[in-house]
Amino acid sequence: MATTNQLAGQPAFGRPVRNPLSLLRVDAAVARLAAVIGAAFFLQSIPLQLAQLPNMAPAWNVAILTLLIASLVACAVAATFKRMVRTTYVAFAVAYLIALVSWPFAVLDIDAAIQQNDSYWLYFLLTIATAMASVAMELPIAVVYTVGTPILYGIIRITPPGGSTEIGRALLDSVYSILLGGSILIMIAVLRSAASGVDTAQQNALERYAHAVRQHATEAERVQVDSIVHDSVLTTLLSAARAFSPEAKALAATMAGNAIGHLREAVAVAPDSEATVSGEMVAQRIVSAADSMSQSFTVRTFAEEWCMIPVHVAEAAYSATVQAMVNSLQHAGNGVDRWVDVRSHGHQAFSIEIGDKGAGFDPDLIPTERLGVRVSILERVASAGGQARIDTAPGEGTVVSLNWDGETSPTPDSAPRDGGTSA
Repeated sequence: MATTNQLAGQPAFGRPVRNPLSLLRVDAAVARLAAVIGAAFFLQSIPLQLAQLPNMAPAWNVAILTLLIASLVACAVAATFKRMVRTTYVAFAVAYLIALVSWPFAVLDIDAAIQQNDSYWLYFLLTIATAMASVAMELPIAVVYTVGTPILYGIIRITPPGGSTEIGRALLDSVYSILLGGSILIMIAVLRSAASGVDTAQQNALERYAHAVRQHATEAERVQVDSIVHDSVLTTLLSAARAFSPEAKALAATMAGNAIGHLREAVAVAPDSEATVSGEMVAQRIVSAADSMSQSFTVRTFAEEWCMIPVHVAEAAYSATVQAMVNSLQHAGNGVDRWVDVRSHGHQAFSIEIGDKGAGFDPDLIPTERLGVRVSILERVASAGGQARIDTAPGEGTVVSLNWDGETSPTPDSAPRDGGTSA
């Protein structure tokens, strides 16, 4: 069985849980702060740029300024829209290294290089570069960048193209940049560690709560079904066993119809709970179920962000998926390709596709007394506010599509009771 995971997040869906602190929020806030600081330091370097760039090769000026400005603007846009943040921030850190390393080779007149007591304009961007590295890079790499880049700047400063500055002044600039960049790196690391701990604690609490809710719902359903079986089904069976006259047989048939109606209503009634669980948890349960099947299923998950879904929807999704997999094993044949695709569509929608390339069937030929597809899949999904569709034909395989839309899915109290489905 193959499992493919893309990106897992925790967006809101249904009744979201408000995190006072989360890793996503910390990363977003830190990224935006770094972009603002970067813009401020770049503006601060403009007077020195105007004074020092005339002694640099014109082609270098155009290429380096274009590279730095473009990457800095890309960082600001990425931080604003929370897309490709790591990529753009790493790009700025690399662009700064390119500018720093190529700086000595672009000086036109060494005798007219910057004075010993002056700072080169790239020095004002050094803190930006280390901050970007702290945001985007893994901690060990960020540490090397935060320490190594200021040291490289100090080495260049004592060379003739760098102004032949005194070693003490170069060392002071390097140490100051290391301390400032290190402080930023430590702050980001501490915030991320605290936020990660909060995320883990909350996820564990949600899993325990969801497990308790599922146990409660299962027990309530068991009691309900037991009462129906005792009051309706057993009574109907006893009446049918004693029905010898036409009137008694007719009464038994009526009682049987009423018992079936009670069972349908029990299926349609969703648990009375507003609790939510992560769609990723449903996907993990489906992966575990697929592992236990007698034949292999390829399970794939696709999610830019994992949504939070109501518990009754999660239970319906899981149960209907397992039933569809069991049906495939029973009727599709041996050795055919089987798959399950679980998708979380942003903040609002959740869908599952169960398919095989097996024997297929004609849905119109399914007897009405067969409950595996109609009750266990179609009516179960409809009772949870979803839509179920079965695409199949003899010899063409079977695809079962289960869909829930967070904007239109009803709460348990408003779930449909007629068992209708959407084709």
